Amino acid sequence: MGVTSTGEPFIKLDQFLKWQQVVQSGGQAKQLIQNGDVEVNGEMELRRGRKLFAGDVVAVDDLVFEVQMATTADTEE
Repeated sequence: MGVTSTGEPFIKLDQFLKWQQVVQSGGQAKQLIQNGDVEVNGEMELRRGRKLFAGDVVAVDDLVFEVQMATTADTEE
């Protein structure tokens, strides 16, 4: 996960697909994305490095995920 210059947390699309166990490797994520099989917020996404923010919706086939980010308070417990 990364943080923008404004402090907003994000995760890249290919990393998100691996984290959600949609794919097992970065190569599989790249292929899935380049084939046009992934939508972000209802639109086909072809960039594996697309930054996802809290509230974004990722769809692959029948799987739909809403991106949620842990806040600093959530991770400090």
